[in-house]
Amino acid sequence: MPKYEVKQTAVSQVLSDVRNDRIAIPELQRPFVWKTSQVRDLMDSLYKGYPVGYLITWQSVGAKLKGGEVAAHQQILIDGQQRVTALRAAIAGQTVVGKRYQKKRIVISFNPLTEEFATRTAVISKSSQWIHDISELYSGTSQLTFLRKYFDDNPDVDQGKVEKSITRLAGIEHAQVGVISLADNLDVETVAEIFVRINAKGVPLSSADFVMSKIATYGDEGRNLRKLIDYFCHLAVAGHAFEDIKQNDKEFSSTEHIKKIHWLKNQSDELFQPEYTDVIRVTGLVGFSRGKAATIVSELSGLDPETRKIDETRIPDAYSRFGNALDELVRQTHFERFVMMIKSAGYIDSSMIGSKNALNFAYALYLRLRQNKDMTEGDRSQIIKRWFVLTLLTGRAVGSFESTWETDLRRIREQGAAEYLQLLEQSELSDGFWNVALPQELNTPSKRSPAFQTYLAARVQSGGRGFLSKSINVAHMIEGRGDLHHIVPKNHLIKNGFPKQGDYNQVANFALTETPINISIKDHPPAEYMEWVADQISTGELRLGEITSHADLEANLAENAMPDFISYVTASRYQEFLEERRKLMAGMIRKYYENL
Repeated sequence: MPKYEVKQTAVSQVLSDVRNDRIAIPELQRPFVWKTSQVRDLMDSLYKGYPVGYLITWQSVGAKLKGGEVAAHQQILIDGQQRVTALRAAIAGQTVVGKRYQKKRIVISFNPLTEEFATRTAVISKSSQWIHDISELYSGTSQLTFLRKYFDDNPDVDQGKVEKSITRLAGIEHAQVGVISLADNLDVETVAEIFVRINAKGVPLSSADFVMSKIATYGDEGRNLRKLIDYFCHLAVAGHAFEDIKQNDKEFSSTEHIKKIHWLKNQSDELFQPEYTDVIRVTGLVGFSRGKAATIVSELSGLDPETRKIDETRIPDAYSRFGNALDELVRQTHFERFVMMIKSAGYIDSSMIGSKNALNFAYALYLRLRQNKDMTEGDRSQIIKRWFVLTLLTGRAVGSFESTWETDLRRIREQGAAEYLQLLEQSELSDGFWNVALPQELNTPSKRSPAFQTYLAARVQSGGRGFLSKSINVAHMIEGRGDLHHIVPKNHLIKNGFPKQGDYNQVANFALTETPINISIKDHPPAEYMEWVADQISTGELRLGEITSHADLEANLAENAMPDFISYVTASRYQEFLEERRKLMAGMIRKYYENL
């Protein structure tokens, strides 16, 4: 059976189908991302008969039209949303949603003498030779009336040329656009795969876009759920936009949803700023125990997992579960409590978290564990923090992580969260991991290494100080964007047999160090500058930092996982230093994890 049908459809028919809800364009409620020059170029291409790419649609089972009735043949426009929105703006004179969520016009002008399209400007508006707004030509005014007015305003023009140009302009409505209609009987997984493989101007569409398109087909309820996702993500980054949304989207502002995200107006924390892909994943896990976009769409489409057939009676309940899960996700107390848990584990800055998916699953798990009224918040917090760190250290959020997530949730449901976590720890965090695998993970020049960032989190959580600092702790240095400096200086290593960046930039050779201390160290190896510290302890005369006692120095070196032979290290003992420090860093991470 063919998976799709290709046909040519007139621009006017496409616009009519959108206007009558036969084609759903969820992007109409989101900021229009095209530049006005792109709208101009689209009209120019249609005028000249150039191809403008294909629109791709798929029938949405159970879609609701305005007023609540179910559409038997409504199509989701899964590729071509910006192009159709541009056509509506230029030809039908429809407004688009601006960056501040205000409705605005994009007016395209046309010069019949030069056959040139342009965005309307003040200069063009004063010129009689330009048609100031081409949408007026398509608004019902006859072409003859339009020509008479133009000739009255420009009596000396070549009327034949103008008539030919305007006739050609009017013909854009009848220009043919290619539409690829995906077969109605395709299963959701196949459509999702096709969707993800489609390229829009070289940018792959994500599977989350597919879910968002599906959500928006469920009448007013679906459109508002989609807006809730969009606005939540936008406000998590730019809370100041709340008043713009409230003022410019009256439909959404009249719903209860606006109250759910009001708190983001004054929210400025940057640790966890979910994008709509993240929100889709978390909501799917909470509402359906599903991590894959295709399976979320299957649920919203009413797919019966046993018969593998569509059962439209399942759709209302699916949207209700999705909406309830979304409400839990955006709730202020839940979101802020979760972020506080992650910070209490030492991850105080977003730069320390290399995997957004680790955050996603941890948040989904937290929301699900909240449903267990017999679990204390302390137990819940311990499970979430351990799970999050375990995920980062073992890479459970990479590869086919959605399948892993679904398996985890199933086993948590069967065995209990604490019990299943303990099994994972026994299998994945054995002595071999801590003593062999983890030190090897620290054998890297990448500061983004999850193992190294977990080491920094351990330093934060323990309240440790910077290298050779008397009072400045690591947390303050990270929050102040403090610098990581070489313990064995870079130039010393280059001059003594370690010229490669991968050699001198090993993470085991880095420590958060106050800039004045680093400047004083310059190119001197530890064997030299540690002697300065010993002298200042003896004399009380400060030369490197402010430590003036042996006990304080020993404590600081232990806090920074420094080998006991640090005072003798030069390039000749560099490899020995790295190997020993990696073991000490891994040991610190283990102690940190076990105390979470």
